[in-house]
Order: sequence, then C-alpha cells, then structure tokens
Amino acid sequence: MSCRIADIPVPPKCRETLRAGALVSISTSGGKDSQAMTILLSRIVPRTQLLAIHAPLGDVEWPGTVEHVEATLPASVPLIFAPVASGKSLLDRVEERGMFPGVRQRWCTAEHKRGPIERELRRYLKAHPRFGGRLVNCLGIRRDESAARARRVPWRRNERMSVAGREVFDWLPVFDLSTDDVFRVIRDAGQSPHWIYRHLSRCSCSFCIFSPPGDLRTAAELRPGLYRRYAETERRVGHTLSPTGRPLPELTGIAPVRRPEDPAGPDRV
Repeated sequence: MSCRIADIPVPPKCRETLRAGALVSISTSGGKDSQAMTILLSRIVPRTQLLAIHAPLGDVEWPGTVEHVEATLPASVPLIFAPVASGKSLLDRVEERGMFPGVRQRWCTAEHKRGPIERELRRYLKAHPRFGGRLVNCLGIRRDESAARARRVPWRRNERMSVAGREVFDWLPVFDLSTDDVFRVIRDAGQSPHWIYRHLSRCSCSFCIFSPPGDLRTAAELRPGLYRRYAETERRVGHTLSPTGRPLPELTGIAPVRRPEDPAGPDRV
C-alpha cells in the first residue's frame, strides 16, 4: 500500500534531536531513493543543519553521478565526499582479495561506503562543535526493496558511532514509500532522476552483484570498456561477480572486446 507522502513519520526522539540542533546527514548515492529523501528532508530540517555526503566509487559508478548529486541538492546545503582512504578502487580490492563481494560478504559496502562515510562524519562533527556531537544519519532505504530491508528498524541509535562524546542515530525517512511515491516526489519537485533509470531499475555500481542478467547485459552494452575489465578480472582471480558462479560473458551473452581506437574500451554513456 502506498504511503501518503505528507504523512512520513518523524519519530518523537528524532523530533527532539532535531530541535536540539543536531546535524542531519544525507547519504546520497545519486539514486532515486536518496534523491527523494533529500527533497523531503530539505522541507522539514533547517538548511543550517543539513549536510549531504557521497562516497565516490570512481569509474565503477555510472558516469555523471557526482554531477547529478550536485545538481539536485537544495541551495546552501553543503556536499562533502567520503573516498576510500587507500585510494584503491573496487576492482583493485577484488584483485587483492582474489574474490568479488558476495551476498553475505558485502565488504564493498563496508569498505567503500559505510566506513568512509562514517569517517568523514566523525571529522565533520569534530570540526563543527555547534552540533554538540549530535548526528542523525539518514539513509535512503525502503522496505519494498527486499525482504532483508523490510526487517530494518527505521529509527535506531547507532552504538558503533555513539562514542567519544557523540550521540548518533540512523534514520530511514523514506522507509515506507513505494517506488511510485519516490518518483512522484522527484517529479513534483521539478527534478529528474539519474539518467540510468531510462535503462535500468537501479542506480548502483555499473556492475553489481545484485544485478540480474538483463541489467548486466545492458550495462555491458553501455560500458563495454568497463565490462571488459570486469570480465578480465573474473578470469584472473578465478571468481565471478555473479553469485550464480557464472562468468559475465556467459550471463550476458556478450564477448568482451578490446577496441583498437581506445585501449581502455570506450563507453557509450
């Protein structure tokens, strides 16, 4: 059942924390859910308390993602970036580990998103003492996305970060929204979603462990150079991106080709 957007619940403790002047961070990936969340939060939280944060994934994320995030942020809301401290890419880490992330071993999220974002939020709180160490960490997670996400608690204290004088809460503001709700929020705000939604239903890494074969095939057509690198990495490490254990060329039906005009292989996006 679709949620009435005007009735998005704000937990009592959240209201109290906002009134106390807490920093409200928006983890934005460039996807539809974080974009809708940004729009909605900007209507109820003072701009002086808002902060957007993005974990850049380099060339494995869809081109134009950072530009899309910047273009859709409300005026005067700062945007900071949370890169991996080592500077190593996702494919670098796959080579080192000898395996791709898995459904149960999602080290890609921990190493390339959650860890760097928490690091930068700690730094930001320390550099801006006016927030008193209080933080509401907002994530664009919805119950409709999967059975596992449906079990998430929309408001909870983040015990891992609530140390050293900090009080941190994780909030899922769009948890009860449907996909139609999310796109309607974006449309009614006069914005457009990331361009990749014209081709795929998800805005994640270009090649994601959760992508079905059809999406991987589309990604291979849009990004043949990156596709070749993934296929070559699969061969080198002896492990597949897909949890099915089937290599990308078999799943997509597309042979990776090195194009002579560009040794890296051109993308079509």
